[in-house]
Amino acid sequence: MASMAAKLSAVLAVAALSATGAHAADYYAGKTIDLVVSNAPGGGFDIYARTIARHMHRHIPGNPTMIVKNMPGAGGARAGYHISTVAPADGLSIGAIMPGTVMAPLLDDKPDTSFDPSKVLYLGTANSGTYVCVTFSHSKIKTLDDALSQKTVMGGIAAGNSTNDIAYLVKRTTGAQFNLISGYKGTSEVTLAIERRELDGTCGWNWSSAKSQKPDWVRDNKLNYLAQISLQPNAELTQLGAPEIWRYIKDADDRKVAELVVSQQSFERPYLVAQGTPAELAGILRNAFDATMRDPQFAADAQKTGVDISALPGARVQTLVQQLYATPKDIIERAKQAIRP
Repeated sequence: MASMAAKLSAVLAVAALSATGAHAADYYAGKTIDLVVSNAPGGGFDIYARTIARHMHRHIPGNPTMIVKNMPGAGGARAGYHISTVAPADGLSIGAIMPGTVMAPLLDDKPDTSFDPSKVLYLGTANSGTYVCVTFSHSKIKTLDDALSQKTVMGGIAAGNSTNDIAYLVKRTTGAQFNLISGYKGTSEVTLAIERRELDGTCGWNWSSAKSQKPDWVRDNKLNYLAQISLQPNAELTQLGAPEIWRYIKDADDRKVAELVVSQQSFERPYLVAQGTPAELAGILRNAFDATMRDPQFAADAQKTGVDISALPGARVQTLVQQLYATPKDIIERAKQAIRP
């Protein structure tokens, strides 16, 4: 029933555009766009969404109101389901989900099937992240080459968290002798354990999080950068001497596995609309998202808020997700095994 209503709304939206000669300002004037966030208020994804909402409406013809609504649950699938199936596909509902929500149907043993991330339209991503594997200055492990021959005690949180999944991935694809101590409640506890010398370091730490959580570690050169992990090199990390993980992954199939798992960092904070959204409206919203990412006022606000912006356009995110879902099943099964204890 909800799907039928969404389709009808989309048809009416197309009719409204056609009737006005496709004047988007006539369509969006006086309307409200819901920006539905798959996380609770106050977290990073919520902060990003609210920062974007303060500016994106100015780049949509007709200057509609944009309201952020939080809809956590089911690992992000609840918000994804709402946008893709429940809300009308009329260009008035945008979803903000986690990259793990996109990956879950591929890598989870018992995925939530209510939301299909391959069947939505992506407006873009506000951030493309990079993971790091690091040790602290007190550790005798200074490089990944050291870790290939010596036990390295790394801190993790839980299965499904990048500090676990990436640590296991690096261990299995490079031969690094990581001994993962899991169960910490968050990266703040991991860093405290590192300072207490309980751990050598951690792997799968998001670089932007590392900089915001421990800027003094970066500033005072207290970190040994074993590897940077992303599909594209991070210029800042390269300058700091962090090697790309790919030089250590020799097997071609292992590299495919690693690329599959790591690819979610390319769309760290994706924004999307329902697949049935009229092309005209989807195009307007994609253009508005891109314009927001280039907006000096938005950039200043993001810097003030502590939001790290490294955007990709919707078409690029769409292609990345399509490529992910075209991954051969044997590679997906190997990836599942590579990130498990």
